[in-house]
Amino acid sequence: MVTAKPGWIGGLAEWTEGDTAYLSVAFTWKLNDAYQRAVYYRALGYKVRAGGPGIFTRKHFLADVAEIGGDVPDAVSRHNPAATIASRGCPVGCWFCIVPKMEGKEFTLLPEFPVRPILCDNNLSGLPADYQNFIIERYLGEGVPLLDANSGFEPRTFDEDCFVRWSRINKGPWRFAYDDHHERCYVERVMRMLRDVSPRRKRVYVLIGNEPVAACMERIKEVIAWGGEPHVQPYMKLNALERTPFPRFDWNKQLLRDVARWANSPQIWRKTSFDRYRRSVKTAERYDEQQGLFL
Repeated sequence: MVTAKPGWIGGLAEWTEGDTAYLSVAFTWKLNDAYQRAVYYRALGYKVRAGGPGIFTRKHFLADVAEIGGDVPDAVSRHNPAATIASRGCPVGCWFCIVPKMEGKEFTLLPEFPVRPILCDNNLSGLPADYQNFIIERYLGEGVPLLDANSGFEPRTFDEDCFVRWSRINKGPWRFAYDDHHERCYVERVMRMLRDVSPRRKRVYVLIGNEPVAACMERIKEVIAWGGEPHVQPYMKLNALERTPFPRFDWNKQLLRDVARWANSPQIWRKTSFDRYRRSVKTAERYDEQQGLFL
């Protein structure tokens, strides 16, 4: 049996139970690897089941070598044994996000969730207040620190009550998304609420490539001006078989990569503006296994 390793494993989890091998695919660009692993397990005599977000947009990719879909409880722990999920779904319905397509636009609550330090719910602040309190009481009751609310909070629904509520247990960064210019007033409001929080604990996911270059760069600069740290994510197609950004508007692939590397390293953007950034200067790249991106 393949056992879980500490930390995120990079997007493809595999394990065996009895005569069945399981493949959980987080990213579509892991499908080729998943296919080879399915072939391997079948050669050993296992039945193979495959699922996960990476399968959803290309359900037929592994259909000839694996049974597709079905529910496997707590599969997220196979990607990281410290991770858990207390709810699924998200009512926001962002066009570039797989969650509403895969899990629905209504929340499914999972009150029996195992309490672990990394909470991967899609939209914590959008959950009913009583269920937010239920999650928090579970953490307090079991004495488990919340080290990372991984997918974060929704700026439109994050208010003072939500901030106070989650401050009781959140020991990690406050994560939000700033996906387009329509969210400006909401993100600015949240950053004002967090004004006394350390910049390193104000991590804002900034999607780039979904708007023209000038608009995306403005959002990155605003996050910095408001006292936060940007975590830039170049736009990618939901069914991409290669881990490469997809350029739209006046973007190109290299520019998307360059902006991400500049913005995702405080050691770079604190020292130089993007127009003075040179990719030829060697920097220590870090691979973010949660997002599947080089930072």
